Amino acid sequence: MAQCAALALSVNVSVSFPGSVPYDRSLASYWSLQEAEVRPSCIVTPSNRDEAALAIKTLGLGIKYGSEQCSFAVRSGGHTPWAGAANIEAGVVVALQKLNQVTVSVDEKTVQVGPGNRWGDVYRTLDSRGLAVLGGRLATVGVGGLVTGGGFSHFSPRYGFVCDTVDDFEIVLASGAIVNANASVNSDLWRALRGGSNNFGIVTAFTMRSFKQENYWGGSIISDGSHIDNLLQTFEAFTGNPEYDPYATNILNLIWQPATDSWITLQSPSYTKTQTNPPALIDFTSVPALVNTMRISNSTDFANELFSASGQRQLMITATFRNSLPMLRAIHEIQLQMAPALRNISGLQWSLSLQPQPSIMFKASAEAGDNSLGLDESDGNLFNVLLTATWADKKDDPLVVSQTRRMFEQFEAKAERLGVTNPYLYLNYAASWQDPINGYGAESKEFLQKVSSKYDPEGLFQKNVPGGFKLFK
Repeated sequence: MAQCAALALSVNVSVSFPGSVPYDRSLASYWSLQEAEVRPSCIVTPSNRDEAALAIKTLGLGIKYGSEQCSFAVRSGGHTPWAGAANIEAGVVVALQKLNQVTVSVDEKTVQVGPGNRWGDVYRTLDSRGLAVLGGRLATVGVGGLVTGGGFSHFSPRYGFVCDTVDDFEIVLASGAIVNANASVNSDLWRALRGGSNNFGIVTAFTMRSFKQENYWGGSIISDGSHIDNLLQTFEAFTGNPEYDPYATNILNLIWQPATDSWITLQSPSYTKTQTNPPALIDFTSVPALVNTMRISNSTDFANELFSASGQRQLMITATFRNSLPMLRAIHEIQLQMAPALRNISGLQWSLSLQPQPSIMFKASAEAGDNSLGLDESDGNLFNVLLTATWADKKDDPLVVSQTRRMFEQFEAKAERLGVTNPYLYLNYAASWQDPINGYGAESKEFLQKVSSKYDPEGLFQKNVPGGFKLFK
């Protein structure tokens, strides 16, 4: 490919090709096998913003004047599982792992974070200084995709989405120009990048608000499946509590064990104060446990505990509903009916996660400035549903995909009947066939399209970056 050859001739950009050790290592580091199986023509690994700009200029010129069509992908952590999300067959991958700065300001009020970091890297730097930022809850998740897709955090009830805490984006535009986007300069682009994903350029640095944070209470609680209905009732009451404690959150995972056709629950409560067994979480934590790791510790420790194995076939699919106990029960009843069809799939692991999105989170978002997610306090108390499925054999892909799609279609149909629908889809959990941008609402989608047309008038990141969720579909 001509663009790969042109990039390789530059003394300022590292380029790896099929058959080389760096190329193979890069592919092997994707979370899912679906992504690792995609074979780009080359992988470009810029070391700084100028090299990223040079890569985009070279690619843009090649696309504009070249005789061949060239598409490219942008990769941060590579945690989105579907093939082509952050990789590309016979194209160019711009891999950002060397843009991994974590620089704390002199007054410790902000931290500049490079998109090539994993969240575990960020927390190791900040925990030693008694600081925190909003970020992912798994150590291995990449910074860039999570932030620009919105981002959930242990601190979200206090501060909103992760993207709401970004004061400034440093970004390489389609032209190769390096600009900043914040509340004062390019403010429309700033808002668009708070949830608009990879549609506007390559972010080379996030300046995030930091805050003092002591060690806090968290961990994991595993219980047998006999407690599921009790925990669903507790989850509904917790999410809808008019006196919701902003320091408290919990992820409730309903885990199916195909070999025995049995269920367990895995909770991940956190209370972001140095206080054990707070009243806000006591109804969760008092459930009899098979395993209980709750403790006072730091973000690094908790992020390392929430392990997500790579090197297998992976699927994520998501939905959002208004807080409702009948809906929570219906979700579990539907998966009880539909999961057994997948019982004989080799290596199958199945986890359905429920996460509260209380209205105070959307209030915190509004107070932090504007984003493009289309949510506000009027949406009320919501909850997120995430199904994560893992399996071993490619031949089983069609069955896993068709069955999980049907299951979520039944969730949506039940929500319609109960009157608890919400169009929002959390982009970072969305499956390839879902449309999270459309779920932001017509007004937000139109805004994002206008920003794209303004900063990328030829549509480079719409036409030539097929991975991710596009604005004009």
